[in-house]
Amino acid sequence: MNRFLPLFPLGLVVFPGESLNLHVFEPRYRQLINECESDGITFGIPPLFEKKLANFGTEVQLLEISKRHSDGRMYIKTKGIGLFKIDNFYHTAPDKLYAGADVTDVSYTTEPDVMMNVKILEYINELYSVMKINKELPDNPAIFSTYTLAHHVGFSIHQELDFLQTTEEADRQRIMIDHLEHMIPIVKEAEEMRVKVSMNGHFKDMIPPDLPENI
Repeated sequence: MNRFLPLFPLGLVVFPGESLNLHVFEPRYRQLINECESDGITFGIPPLFEKKLANFGTEVQLLEISKRHSDGRMYIKTKGIGLFKIDNFYHTAPDKLYAGADVTDVSYTTEPDVMMNVKILEYINELYSVMKINKELPDNPAIFSTYTLAHHVGFSIHQELDFLQTTEEADRQRIMIDHLEHMIPIVKEAEEMRVKVSMNGHFKDMIPPDLPENI
């Protein structure tokens, strides 16, 4: 059974459980956010890439309007609360400025295989070590969903969209592990090349090896 959902298309993927801060300035979306505040409605964020709207997205709840300017612009805090599939799209919703769609809710799982999450964290820590990235990661492999790490493993935008539409947590864990196993050797090789290139032209303090007596 479908239902109507206002839409706020963006050129990014939002995942369930993700917090997203937005600067809202267009009149159509200011109208939408004002209705979210006054009526308690939610809205959907379907990704918009290469002028093409995905038929899948994340439903978002307004948490607060952090700042409102006199000209109507506002800064808001939101959170992803579910997934949906677009059945019928309306460029302009009836009697509104913003877009909307008839959507069907999509169920998904978040219960992890803990040992697979352990491996994922090990791989991400290895990746970050090579890339010299200092970023906080979950410390308990039993309580996080792969959706919470999807922006932090080097997925392309199209990979993120495919990941969003993978509704079983076990499948997402396998995708993330396969991606990291493929990516880490590439990053290591690139880092080794960077080090070699950076050494060119510099004096090198190297110890010559012992030569054999007979050559």
